[in-house]
Amino acid sequence: MKVAYWYNNKDIRIQEIPTPKPKSREMLVKVISCGICGSDIVEWYRLPRAPLVQGHEIGAQVVKVGKSVKKYKSGDRVFIAPKVPCMKCYYCQNGHYPQCPEVKVRLPGGFAEYILVPEMLIENGTYLLSDNITYDQSTFIEPLACVVRAQRLAGVKKGQTVLVIGCGMSGLLNIKLAWTRGCKIIAADINKTKLEIAKQMGADITLDAADDIAKRLAEENGRKADIVLLCASADAAVEQAWKCVDKGGVVVLFAVPAPDKKVVVPVNDFWMKEITILTSYYCGPPDIIEAMKFIEWRSVTVDDLITHRLPLIDIAKGFQLVADGRESIKVIIKPND
Repeated sequence: MKVAYWYNNKDIRIQEIPTPKPKSREMLVKVISCGICGSDIVEWYRLPRAPLVQGHEIGAQVVKVGKSVKKYKSGDRVFIAPKVPCMKCYYCQNGHYPQCPEVKVRLPGGFAEYILVPEMLIENGTYLLSDNITYDQSTFIEPLACVVRAQRLAGVKKGQTVLVIGCGMSGLLNIKLAWTRGCKIIAADINKTKLEIAKQMGADITLDAADDIAKRLAEENGRKADIVLLCASADAAVEQAWKCVDKGGVVVLFAVPAPDKKVVVPVNDFWMKEITILTSYYCGPPDIIEAMKFIEWRSVTVDDLITHRLPLIDIAKGFQLVADGRESIKVIIKPND
């Protein structure tokens, strides 16, 4: 079978390796669709494990199951989470599933024709896709689940003003979800095309992030934002986020700068205004289940975010499109096309 080994964003090698055979408690799945996530191109995050097979937004079909596997059968359409929490430790019991220290098994990357799914992921990380979710739509389950978690942590609710800084794929998903909650949505980006798309996705006001967003926010909205969702990692975006949150508001760091970047928080100002700063990393099983319902019921539509579908042989082009960001939103790799 063919797999794509990632060494860095400019060095991705297609290699031929033997197709694995599932043991008693394993199953083999055929990858139909796998999205390129924005985190896949973040080299400081991925390079320590390189070379590796990336890809964690997966829609697949079960090909063969081991004799001890009873939950799934050949032909089943599935989404598979890249890792699963133990659901028993202190962190899981308190809802901090992404921080579970017992995560020792990860799914082999989805940028491959086939994946061998280990027992723990079969039991706790594999979800049957309903007939109303296509393989391409299933590549949005994990990223939407991360958005569901972020907005739940932030307490996003009807009537609030939500500012989304950065209108890439995660930013647009945040806009779509906030729209379902009846929020007033303001989108900011330096890319005018993405601002137009944000408008189509439900943003009430769009702002050029090259301007003074806080000033424009006051002019067009009358006050600052209750919730600021930071979906861009640029230093300037972080600075803008601090300036745009209203008293008693929340700033959610959905994206973060590189580890060598120093972030200065105006803590004295925030202390007096009772500003909350939250970080949101990954998602948990309840978020995945909720995201699947949003997609299945068409509460959050996702097909309009897909800009490119590419075969595995063109994965390097896909990474270039995502890294550049100007012409793409969602790039899906089809390993078996």
